[in-house]
Amino acid sequence: MIRPPDSAAGSALTLVLPDGATRTVDAGTLPADVVRTIGERLLMAAVAVSVDGEIQDLMTPLRRGGAFRVITERDPEALGVLRHSAAHILATAVRRLRPDAKIGFGPAIEDGFYYDFEVAQPFTPEDLDRFEAEMRKVIQERYPFVRAELSAPEARAIFTDDPLKLERLDDFTDPAEIISTYTDGPFVDLCRGPHVPDTGRLKHFKLMSSAGAYWRGDEKRQMLQRIYGTAFFKKDELEAHLFRLEEAKKRDHRKLGRELDLFMLHPFSPGATFWTERGTTLYNLLVGFVRERQARDFAEIKTPLLYNKALWEMSGHWGKYKENMFLVLDAESGEHDISLKPMNCPSHHLMYQAKKHSYRELPKRFVTFDVLHRNEVTGALSGLTRVRQFAQDDCHVYLREDQIEAEVQFLMDFILGHYAAFGLQASLKFATRPETRLGDDAMWDRAEGALRKALEATGQAYTLKEGDGAFYGPKIDFDVTDSIGRAWQLGTIQLDYAAPERFDLTYTGEDNSAHRPVVIHRAVSGSFERFIAILIEHFAGAFPTWLAPEQVRVLPITDEQAGVAASVAERMTAAGIRAHLDDRNETLKYRVAEGARMKVPYMCVVGRREAEADQVAVNTRGAGEGQKPAPVAVDEFIARVQRETAERTLTLRAGARE
Repeated sequence: MIRPPDSAAGSALTLVLPDGATRTVDAGTLPADVVRTIGERLLMAAVAVSVDGEIQDLMTPLRRGGAFRVITERDPEALGVLRHSAAHILATAVRRLRPDAKIGFGPAIEDGFYYDFEVAQPFTPEDLDRFEAEMRKVIQERYPFVRAELSAPEARAIFTDDPLKLERLDDFTDPAEIISTYTDGPFVDLCRGPHVPDTGRLKHFKLMSSAGAYWRGDEKRQMLQRIYGTAFFKKDELEAHLFRLEEAKKRDHRKLGRELDLFMLHPFSPGATFWTERGTTLYNLLVGFVRERQARDFAEIKTPLLYNKALWEMSGHWGKYKENMFLVLDAESGEHDISLKPMNCPSHHLMYQAKKHSYRELPKRFVTFDVLHRNEVTGALSGLTRVRQFAQDDCHVYLREDQIEAEVQFLMDFILGHYAAFGLQASLKFATRPETRLGDDAMWDRAEGALRKALEATGQAYTLKEGDGAFYGPKIDFDVTDSIGRAWQLGTIQLDYAAPERFDLTYTGEDNSAHRPVVIHRAVSGSFERFIAILIEHFAGAFPTWLAPEQVRVLPITDEQAGVAASVAERMTAAGIRAHLDDRNETLKYRVAEGARMKVPYMCVVGRREAEADQVAVNTRGAGEGQKPAPVAVDEFIARVQRETAERTLTLRAGARE
């Protein structure tokens, strides 16, 4: 933390409270003393404070004025402070039981916290149990978090036995930078805060797991042991979080992918997916759904897989993205100056560039489902969610600047409609210029202003993600929430003023002169692989009828009904239903259980009475053990499944009479 200009000792600071009241205090005053002037009860409830938008704890001296707000456990910012403190309490417990452990970093993260330790042997589950029990002792002792601000030599004297902390101290090169430590009981840590007032504030927590982690994320450095945990202010929130984690394990797409025979992965092709027959059906259904929705307003194209580096130099990717590209040796030049494409944008720009365009043609929307390759490191690969080979429902829109607002509204409706078809809710984030980017500030001012105006015109709520835009332009990101409350970043709308300049893209305007279009990059699913992983976990493998690889399984009770059952399955197949006949020499109970395990939406049993009446007894997935199969005429059942498929309903309804 760098000292701001108004931090001189003795200077007066003006704090503005939420109700408009003010407090004038000397620089260096503790926030706790300010909160006390507001009320003792508020001080007891305070977790931290916000000063001019920055979160700091009650024991960090004030160095700036501005808006002053007390943070209690009801405020969303409080959870990060609690979890950061939980990480320190974990380190305190580990050092009590393992004095040999060298300490690294211990931040709060999205779902909890972690702390890194350097030890000779990896931690075991039994170690975690012991650490958790010791943490409870530290909590009961209610040690205050005591802050101290030191010189570099003073800090180095404290951490002589902690080489990781000594290395961190080497980073403090600015004499104005504040070096601070926090002590809770016997444990001292190099930390900038913030922390809760004392260890007793932590009540509801759980250590989750341990794993290896390279020091500072550098695979060339030593491997540390990272302990993950989570913490909440309320017991029911912790329990709900742990329930979601257990539910997520059951829904893990890698586990269900094997059990439902959808896909496999193999070390001979790391990061690429082998789709089984059932998985290929699922994949094609998803692509078909996207194609159907895009048929009228989008132009589908296909472009090459390999490109010379000149294209990537033109787009700017060769200098900023080369390490993530699969390079291919050019036999003529002897250089690795050819690449598999990691994205479709430049090839779409070439397609647009190849023809003349009138202002009347715009917006022009190119969409493609080509295979892409990105050179992800092996350790980052994870099932279908992080792969090297994938395909996107990728679109690039070429439009006039005056069309941006209408186009963003069109794409917004398209993307949200896509998610709604799967029962997914989306939240929006507006991401602004990153530190490393193409173009000057004037271009970014123009792009951010245009996209923000278009976003606000849609009336959709959004949050700000400063510095998280693409290197060529600002973007709107869509985070979807699945059935167990997890958020996934999927779709995006990105506004690009740089590509039209770099590729010299033009259109002929109404004045018969050449004009520069703008480009919008649009993705909906992100990648089909990742979206399928999310759908597997969202539905727990129990896909709605229209998306299920196998919609109906027909089961004769005995061999006597096998011929009729085969005829029923053929009628269903002829009607466009994905039906399968299971006439194996197994008991009906076994075959029904097998169909349930494969999460088939409907199992149609054909016994003597059903065969005679041209009916099926329908077992509906999820109907419950006590639900008696409902007899339905075959043609009526076929019509219902067809309607359910055509309407893409999310719930099963064909088992009950209408």
